[in-house]
Order: sequence, then C-alpha cells, then structure tokens
Amino acid sequence: MTAPLTPSQPPHDRPASDPWQAPAQPWGAMPPHGHEEDGPGMKKELLQAAVILVVVALSGLVLGALWLGFAPRIPLISDGEAVYLKDTEGEQAIGVDGTFTLFALGFGLVSGVAAFLVRRSGGVPMVVALALGSLLGALLAWKAGALFGPDTDVVAHAKAVGKGVVFNAPVELKAKGTLLAWPVAALAVHLGLTGLFGPRDPEPYAVPYEERVP
Repeated sequence: MTAPLTPSQPPHDRPASDPWQAPAQPWGAMPPHGHEEDGPGMKKELLQAAVILVVVALSGLVLGALWLGFAPRIPLISDGEAVYLKDTEGEQAIGVDGTFTLFALGFGLVSGVAAFLVRRSGGVPMVVALALGSLLGALLAWKAGALFGPDTDVVAHAKAVGKGVVFNAPVELKAKGTLLAWPVAALAVHLGLTGLFGPRDPEPYAVPYEERVP
C-alpha cells in the first residue's frame, strides 16, 4: 500500500500562513451588518426632512398671527405737519420685539420635539431641514405680521385719520436678531433630545481570545 502524496493535516496543526484559513477579525471590529441608510433608507430620511422643512416653515403663518394678536400697539398722533409718538415714555416697541421672541422660542421648542419624534436617530438632513425651516418660518411670521397689521405708510395713515386722531403704528421688529430665536431654540431642543433619548451606538464586538492568538 502506498502512502498518499498529500497527507491530511489536523486542523490544530495547520500553519498560520494557510491561505485557506479565514483571517481573524481585528479586535474591536464590528460584526458585519446591513447598511440601513443605503437606498430606500436614505430616500426616507430625505423625505422626512423635506416634510419637516415645509411644515415648520408654513407654521410661521401661525406665529405671525399670534404675534399680531398679542403684540402691544404703538399709538401715534399727527398735528397735521408731522407724526409723533403719543406716549413718548412708553415701552411698546420693546414689547413688540419681546412678544415675537417669546412666541418664537415656544415654536422652536415644539418644532424641535416634532423633528425628534419624526426621526429619533437625527441625521444631517433633518438638522439642516429644521434649521432652514425655522428660519424661513420666522421670516414668514415677520412679513405676515407686518402685512396684515396696521398700515405701513405712516404718513398716508395720518392723513387718512386726520389731525389729532390717535392711530396705531405698523407692527415692526426693531431688533432683527430676534429672527434667530426660533432656529436656535429648535436646534438646541433637538440636539438635547437626540443626546438624551436617541439611539446609542452598539458596543464593539469583542473577538474571542482564541481567534486573536497567531
């Protein structure tokens, strides 16, 4: 009887350089898994971000209506030649900006929570959509409040009401920085909720000791 030309070798005696041996997985490497964000996953994320952008921006109309309804009025009066503040020591102008800021912060809180509930994992598209939608909503609220408020042509309004008749000044934002209250609040709330309640990264996969010994 002749011995085989290529004698079999026990698995435990197989050299480390055996080309048929599967390479050991490096320490701390993650096990293979599917790419959740590829294909339909990414499309869904972009669609959700687009919905948030549109809804948040259009809600600026509601903010504008609330601002117009609750902002204090600034009384003006004309002597037939010029227009003056009826109450020179009044703080109504500050109250107009303050009312807008308070409502904008509230809308930022609501929109930040809504964006988190729509997509708990967050993501760059959602953050960009939330920031852009909030800024557009604030601009829309500002313009809507000014458009549907008292006449912006103060001189024409004074001539229309007549001399010595008190009328309201247009609703305006003196401090344009208040337009950033909504997006800043929305992003802060969304970031906080994502950090506290968002999904956590899985723990690193520990390779058994036997697989790491050469």
